[in-house]
Amino acid sequence: MKIDLLDYGALGDGISNDGKIIQKAIDDCFENGGGKVVFSGGHTYRSGALILRSGVELHLETGATLKAVDDLNLLDLFGKGKDINRELSKPTYEACDYDGAPAFYFIYCKDAENVAITGLGSIDGNEGIFYGKETKWHIDGSFYPRAPLLYMVNIHHLTIEGVTLTNSAFWTTHLIGCKDVLIQGIRILNNLRLANCDGIDPDHCRNVRIIGCHIETADDCIVFKNTAQFMQYGPCENITVSDCTLTSTSAAIKFGSESEDLFRNITVNNCIISRTNRAISLMLRDKGSIENVIFSNICIDTRMFSKLHWWGSAEPIVITAVKRSYDTVTGHIKNITFSNINAEGENGIFIYSDEEDKIRDLSFEHVNISLVKKTDHPKDTYDIRPTTGEGLIKAPLREVFIKNATGIYFNNCRFEASEEIRPYMEEPVHLENSSVTGL
Repeated sequence: MKIDLLDYGALGDGISNDGKIIQKAIDDCFENGGGKVVFSGGHTYRSGALILRSGVELHLETGATLKAVDDLNLLDLFGKGKDINRELSKPTYEACDYDGAPAFYFIYCKDAENVAITGLGSIDGNEGIFYGKETKWHIDGSFYPRAPLLYMVNIHHLTIEGVTLTNSAFWTTHLIGCKDVLIQGIRILNNLRLANCDGIDPDHCRNVRIIGCHIETADDCIVFKNTAQFMQYGPCENITVSDCTLTSTSAAIKFGSESEDLFRNITVNNCIISRTNRAISLMLRDKGSIENVIFSNICIDTRMFSKLHWWGSAEPIVITAVKRSYDTVTGHIKNITFSNINAEGENGIFIYSDEEDKIRDLSFEHVNISLVKKTDHPKDTYDIRPTTGEGLIKAPLREVFIKNATGIYFNNCRFEASEEIRPYMEEPVHLENSSVTGL
């Protein structure tokens, strides 16, 4: 079944709410065994929250836009929005614990199969209706968590291809417990000042391919998660990321910080990371573990952003295992390989654990790091947020900083620091209670 929304009665004038017609088209396709809902090019379709169903493809033609309405009440899909505190007691960079279940949504899908979002059109989250406090470096939301653009739970055989996802006010693509996922050739273009608008968040997902995407976003571009609420879906595993270009005011590729289950068998290959506050970040804060991960053939350009507002200090590679709370028992990070990586930026490699035997068996081969000064931000702080106590550690800049890690192997690696950045350094390498070979 194929439905053109204009034939179904949608106006597509960018003003009228076409949500009921779009939802009827989705439901009719589902009830007739599946089909395609077509957003014809040259039109903007406004809508509140939508529920996507099994066997349905949303196809946005070139020049078509699906945009969230201005009324927050129409994004309150299950009537839980009234229970949300609409004022933040703390900014989100200080308190952002999240159980994975927002009250507001734009496109929602749960317990479905053979679902697709395709085409060269765009989906617009209308971010401005969620704004809170604004500064030169940062825009916080008016409350937390806000509405994800795509929220997909327990979907088997999910395809997202070609579309542009833009102006998301929260995690753009939150995938929870999904299996057999293909995300290919999409663009995610978000506000680089707006907090928490991650690009792609596979959460307890398996068999995921993220290929040929361009992502610009505040907070993290691609971030693997294992949130506590969805433990029934098992590990985050068997995932490949390749041929992507990534820009972020936080991390380009991140694991965690929600890390309640196992991350394993994940590869990141042939990517370019630019204008980013952290390139690759493995953040273990909970009882899960990270193992069997390969990063290869990656070009990295980092620079520092506002230290207060954004986690990170322009590191090309960060690996941290730190307790989230005083009673946390963290897992381990092991069997991680970095090969053929060229990085230029304002910091070096940072490996840090608050306990022994949590980080081990890391391999760095043909990794070239050039430290150069790009901003006037201070270069005397290492960032281990979120954690108990103080999350910012004062220390001089290093090419390599390692604490409480064993079995760290360097082969054919090169580190250099420019004349401008050397005054920030006391010594190039800091090793503390660690075993390192070849550095």
